[in-house]
Amino acid sequence: MIRDLAVRAADGSAVPLSTYDGRVLLIVNTASKCGFTPQYEGLEALHRRYADRGLSVFAFPCNQFGAQEPGDAAEIASFCRLSYDVSFPVFAKIDVNGADADPLFEALKTAAPGVLGSKGIKWNFTKFLVTRDDTVTRYAPTTKPEDLSADIEAALG
Repeated sequence: MIRDLAVRAADGSAVPLSTYDGRVLLIVNTASKCGFTPQYEGLEALHRRYADRGLSVFAFPCNQFGAQEPGDAAEIASFCRLSYDVSFPVFAKIDVNGADADPLFEALKTAAPGVLGSKGIKWNFTKFLVTRDDTVTRYAPTTKPEDLSADIEAALG
């Protein structure tokens, strides 16, 4: 299950996802220099709109797509805060594909394969909505955060 895993905070410390039991999770692989980077604004809007009802938005910076996330943790955090006023957690930079793929993203890809059953993540800002019972839905990078509102509402009950 997704919540049996732990992830790394930007400072490198372990964060058990069980800490978020009872919450709906929106997990996104992000990048600061991508055409989809303005989606941070929409992700922050979702966070502000639904956090009190049980939504947690998580960003996982990734440099695997066009080297569009070259910065270190401090640079990424500063960019997110100053450019998009991000107040949701931005975790440690990870790989989402390949031999060094983070176990969370391996679990997400297995739970919600992409088009035609493909497992690989194709680009930055692929989104995964994880319900309270760990049901996972995948959304393409082109899906705007605001287009997830109905699914988030349903997941929150």
